[in-house]
Amino acid sequence: MSRVKLGVIREGKVPPDFRVPLTPEQCRLVEDKFPMVQVIVQSSPIRSFKDEEYRELGIEVQDDLSECDVICGVKEVNVEDLIPGKKFLFFSHTIKKQPYNRKLLQAILDQKIQLIDYEVLKDKKGKRLIGFGRYAGIVGCYNGFRAFGRKHGLFELKAANACADRDEVHEELKKVKLPKNTKIVLTGFGRVGNGAREIIDRLPIKEVSAEEFLKEEFDEPVYTHLDTGDYYARKDGKGYEKSDFYSNPQEYKSVFNDYAACSDMYVACHYWSSKSPFILTAEDLQKDDRLKVVADVSCDIAEPIACTIRPSTIQDPFYGYDPVSGQETDYKNEKAVMVMAVDNLPCELPKDASEDFGNELIRHILPALFLEDPDRIIERGSETDLEGRLTPGFEYLQDFVNSEG
Repeated sequence: MSRVKLGVIREGKVPPDFRVPLTPEQCRLVEDKFPMVQVIVQSSPIRSFKDEEYRELGIEVQDDLSECDVICGVKEVNVEDLIPGKKFLFFSHTIKKQPYNRKLLQAILDQKIQLIDYEVLKDKKGKRLIGFGRYAGIVGCYNGFRAFGRKHGLFELKAANACADRDEVHEELKKVKLPKNTKIVLTGFGRVGNGAREIIDRLPIKEVSAEEFLKEEFDEPVYTHLDTGDYYARKDGKGYEKSDFYSNPQEYKSVFNDYAACSDMYVACHYWSSKSPFILTAEDLQKDDRLKVVADVSCDIAEPIACTIRPSTIQDPFYGYDPVSGQETDYKNEKAVMVMAVDNLPCELPKDASEDFGNELIRHILPALFLEDPDRIIERGSETDLEGRLTPGFEYLQDFVNSEG
């Protein structure tokens, strides 16, 4: 019986992405853990792990992946790099009908490719199984402290992408010195929010309850970690219930400005639905002037957090927001809110983020792909099949595919 060949495609997006779905050590582990699988890595001049690092562990490296049965990457695969009749795993960014990837989905269907989208791979309870969220939180929160030091002239941290790895990031954090009663508010749990906590918890910053945060002053830096029930309240004054909030978000209003008004930095790691109320409005930002740094890891542009008016970049991660005009300004201006809104944060620590992602791939996805899949993880996470059709869970994309816009 011939072995299943798993290809690791080189990333072809511009600007380049240096991450990989599997590190050299993880490729070796895959072949040991799944004896029926052979890993073939496509040669790449840019990835954070060099071709030779794979070869040194006995992993085959070549330019042509046409003999592979399954091909995995990270970001969207360029249309010209697709191979007909194969199974592909990557983040396609098509499930929300993103217009810039319409041609990609059309090509996938035309070439009868089974697209297994990481974004929709979930367990039987509907929880996502894989993603880079943890490192978005880690790097985003680190960038928040980097912004805080620069905004107030307190300290200067090296950019995360200039650090060799996460260990060096941790060394940089030793430079962080915060004034007494510095107050930091964090929203969001899950991979992203908990990733941000990993950075905060490495610093001498005390966690306090939401009530303490609002009512007390402290002789040391503090933070509070809020869930939706802390900053959303029913308009009619009835008690908050999470299930009701997710079912009827229009019945709720944000009370987050109570926290923003007494905060020095806000680290936003929440999930936000377009049906939910805005969290921090332009009017809120005009009322109070204590909040001077917003690290918007979630990066929903011009929606829940008014000062996030555009994404920023790894090369130029910060900009200023003028609460009076609502326009971008120099973040050095005294009244400006300094915003960090990088939308590809895990790329700053490509080796660490890749290792974390590969561990999840091996633990949660490859057993379902190569062994048994009683929870239908792969079936439910496949947008298309090998017959060139959208699968039942994604038939809502048909009008998107058919349109020419």
